[in-house]
Amino acid sequence: MPLHIPKFFYNFLNSSIIAILLSIFSNSCLNETGETHEITSWAYQLQNADPNEVATSGFDLAVIDYSRDGTEEGEYSHDEIATIVRGNVTPVAYISIGEAENYRFYWNSSWDSLPPPWLGPENPNWQGNFAVRYWYQDWHEIIFSYLNRILSQGFKGVYLDKVDEFEFWSEFDTTMSEQAAADSMINFILEIARYCKSRAGEDFLIIPQNGETLLRFDDSGELLREISGWAVEDLFYDGLLPNPPEVIYERLRYFNIVLNSGRFVLSVDYVDDGTGYHGENKNRIDDYRARAISSNLIPYAARSDRELDELNIIPGVQP
Repeated sequence: MPLHIPKFFYNFLNSSIIAILLSIFSNSCLNETGETHEITSWAYQLQNADPNEVATSGFDLAVIDYSRDGTEEGEYSHDEIATIVRGNVTPVAYISIGEAENYRFYWNSSWDSLPPPWLGPENPNWQGNFAVRYWYQDWHEIIFSYLNRILSQGFKGVYLDKVDEFEFWSEFDTTMSEQAAADSMINFILEIARYCKSRAGEDFLIIPQNGETLLRFDDSGELLREISGWAVEDLFYDGLLPNPPEVIYERLRYFNIVLNSGRFVLSVDYVDDGTGYHGENKNRIDDYRARAISSNLIPYAARSDRELDELNIIPGVQP
């Protein structure tokens, strides 16, 4: 996928220099030997990922949970994550920073009846997931203890889910403006990025998922400078149904900002109904992938059940 370079650069860089920049930096990340390799494919599996299967999958980057089943008992070892790295696949750890999950190591059973002040309402669509007041220091301490586990395992990046929680709080809490909610989330992401990079190096990947309107509030450009890329769900399809063109266009405006800064954008749409790569299912997968690629996004066609409990490999297509 070509690197998006602002037009004014073309007045200063000749084509040979641009070619060098593209070959070195476009969608690249470090492998075990410190060399860069291009990201042209990625996978997203949050349940029961097998490090050996991930390592031999052929994907360039894989987003997995830090644990096989999300629990402390199921945490991957450093050797298991190293197996993925040796397979020339970049392992990135999923972590929700806008919701608390009641099956994680940090959950206290007493919160069920006596929640701490930073714990908000349960997500009606995901039982056991609770909105958090992510600007509270107590929540920050939990997340940084979580990051310490991820860093010690040897992951090469973090995939930050629920950054769009700022939209929830600006509506749920009438005392909080959208600007204040957005600023708090931006500052939180910046803290996470700087913390991780100070311990794992500047090449550690920081990838927020969804919540791209946060970029409207990034007046200083700090957020864009600190992230490595962005990820988006359900951009072209809402499940098995195409999204309206105006919805796609509105969201793509923000991802073009990311692309034009030289960062990558990962796209996942849940378009594979599991019936096999033929007929209507094939047409939908092909359409999704063509739209994503033509928009310079890196696609992953996931199963429509949204369980993310397998690597969805489609021979000759994905990866």
